[in-house]
Amino acid sequence: MRVVTPKEFAEKHPQAKIPLLSWHQITRKADWQNLNEIKKDFSSVDYVGNNRFVFNIKGNDYRFISIIIFASQKLYIRFIGTHAEYDRIDATTI
Repeated sequence: MRVVTPKEFAEKHPQAKIPLLSWHQITRKADWQNLNEIKKDFSSVDYVGNNRFVFNIKGNDYRFISIIIFASQKLYIRFIGTHAEYDRIDATTI
């Protein structure tokens, strides 16, 4: 997967930096073809529709929404924020 990710979030939330780096290292090496394959690496990932997948970071302190295009092996982060910020958005349209 080629990961496109905002680095600014880790600067604003330093406690998320190590978990985000860990997620990024695993994801860069991934060759996922479907949700079941993602769940082998990240058991808490959820598919919310419209090619959007929600990952929990640092337990459940932070969440991000990504669009994953399996055919082209690309992942785009559409949202990253605290759990409270996530609760205020519609994950399927962001």
